[in-house]
Amino acid sequence: MASAAPQHPPVRLTVLSGPSGVGKGTVVAEVRRRHPEVWVSVSATTRPPRPGEVDGVHYHFVSDAEFDRLIADDGLLEWAEYAGNRYGTPAAPVRERLAAGAPALLEIELQGARQVRARDTDAQLVFLAPPSWGELVSRLAGRGSEPAAVQERRLAIAQAELDAAGEFDVVVVNDDVVRAADELVGLLTAPSSGSLRSGGASE
Repeated sequence: MASAAPQHPPVRLTVLSGPSGVGKGTVVAEVRRRHPEVWVSVSATTRPPRPGEVDGVHYHFVSDAEFDRLIADDGLLEWAEYAGNRYGTPAAPVRERLAAGAPALLEIELQGARQVRARDTDAQLVFLAPPSWGELVSRLAGRGSEPAAVQERRLAIAQAELDAAGEFDVVVVNDDVVRAADELVGLLTAPSSGSLRSGGASE
């Protein structure tokens, strides 16, 4: 009988989500800066690039037709519409990463996190929360680039997203970017187990 192939340590997909304005992108950027070995999925989006954004680095910027093709070909692990644009996670790179025995991190919105949980019950869902509601309101208002009606809509969405925190396995409070980034990396590298702990960081 042939000997068994070497087994990779158990790994799982880790999903980071949270309300708009909570600082998901800032925390992930800090993870990349301090822990360059961590692999972060690059999402596809139909929205146009913002100043300074690079295709393939910040997002894969695609047309509506290209996005439709990805959906039709089951090429997205999840996708969602947010603020009039569509965002999705290309499935192939994530599957390749996990098959190689290495952890993968997704930074996505709540709709997408729910889709991932439905498709992969072993995925670890991490909710990034603000220190307080007042702090989140201040961060969203501080952007200053949107009309009041749009900001009000964003706050309503953010409140609904905060209410969904109980659906997640772990809540990380973004009261300090460096600490939150280190806590997230600790969760990424923690051994996978049958039941996930809730409401705290791995030791």
